[in-house]
Amino acid sequence: MSRTYVNYKLEDKIAIVTIDNPPMNPLSDATREDLEAVFTELNENIENVGVVILTGAGEKAFVAGADIKVFPTLNPENAKPRLIKNKERSHMIENFMMPVICAINGFCLGGGLELAMCCDIRIAADHAKLGQPEINLGIIPGSGGTQRLTRLVGEGIAKELILTGRFIDAQEALRIGLVNKVVSKEKLMEEAMDTARLLISKPPLALRAAKEVIHQGLNMTLDQGLDLEIERWSQLCSTEDQKEGAAAFIEKRKPVFKGR
Repeated sequence: MSRTYVNYKLEDKIAIVTIDNPPMNPLSDATREDLEAVFTELNENIENVGVVILTGAGEKAFVAGADIKVFPTLNPENAKPRLIKNKERSHMIENFMMPVICAINGFCLGGGLELAMCCDIRIAADHAKLGQPEINLGIIPGSGGTQRLTRLVGEGIAKELILTGRFIDAQEALRIGLVNKVVSKEKLMEEAMDTARLLISKPPLALRAAKEVIHQGLNMTLDQGLDLEIERWSQLCSTEDQKEGAAAFIEKRKPVFKGR
């Protein structure tokens, strides 16, 4: 399926979603609309989707940031509705039922980093540059950067990156926990595909439950999160996959999960 700035292909339950407006793949309003449409379609076809890989076309950028050309036209009255809509689209990706892997190939800045942080796993090419440079434009991150970055890397590092607007390379991003893995640019999609295949070998109902409990637990007290974990764990005991997983372990064989 192809739209103006975003396309995807779905094969063997792996959907590869590509932001396609090289060389910098700016996150314009039109691109955000296309992303929303693609993830809506994938959600409607969720029984055939096990994992999503989100990436950018070309080697220069995943997403180098927002479309700054529109910024001079913004004022408080028209900026706020845009950001509210961006929040809804971010939630759509962050709360997508199945895991979303971000393959970061090059610049991942501003809104691009905010988009990457909505994903569950981030794999960066070794030439990637990441950052929240909004401070240099007289603004702050407005699509989740102040909140998701802090949750991922901690308050001190998040403040330093946001307040200075400096870029970091892939290895520093790995060190602070902003990305999960760094590989050569030639092996980026291979690594993303290997990770996707590993994930789709797991029981899909358990994947959904784990993702849900982790996300919801971040906004709960520890005790509330533990209660939610208990509830979902108990519910999974009614599934065929749970019985199959236990039987396969006992019988020392590879499990065959069916999503039931």
